[in-house]
Amino acid sequence: MTKVYLALLRGINVGGKNKVPMPELKASFEELGCENVRTYIASGNVMFESNKSSAELTEEIQETLPKKFRLDSELIKILVLSRDQLQRVIDQAPQGFGTEPGKYHSDAVFLMGISPDEAIKIFNPREGVDKVWQGDLAIYSQRLSAQRTRSRLSKIMSSPLYKQMTIRSWATTARLLELMNAEVKEQGSHMESPDSKN
Repeated sequence: MTKVYLALLRGINVGGKNKVPMPELKASFEELGCENVRTYIASGNVMFESNKSSAELTEEIQETLPKKFRLDSELIKILVLSRDQLQRVIDQAPQGFGTEPGKYHSDAVFLMGISPDEAIKIFNPREGVDKVWQGDLAIYSQRLSAQRTRSRLSKIMSSPLYKQMTIRSWATTARLLELMNAEVKEQGSHMESPDSKN
């Protein structure tokens, strides 16, 4: 059965490293047999449809990209999520998380092959500035915008475990779910229509 997926790519188009143009990234997914491929902003968010499992897709994508682009494989990592998994990330957020963008910077730190119990250990929130919460698939990080230069979030980047995480703003995370939901709805309407050729 064809499912709608989201691939999060860690470490592309950051600080001048691992430059990956979005049209070429889209084409590389299409070459793997993925359908209705769409990218969202340049931080490595790709939505697509496939009848393969997330494990198969992760392996194929992770093998293919270094052959297509000049990448530092130490930085690059792929996380493939189903729509239901992304919905769970949204649902498990603390109450009110991300609802005051003028007051707080809110991020989802997605976990890539690391348990939430292990991941939470590298966070050392500064009292009065940072707050973190643990979910099944992500760590939720919030910092006071007025004092974000005092935030300790950036310090997690010095940990070896950070290579198994990728960060998206809460606004981006929520928008990605909206786009996936629209894709699922469209997919359903195609299946229901007797005149559809898809």
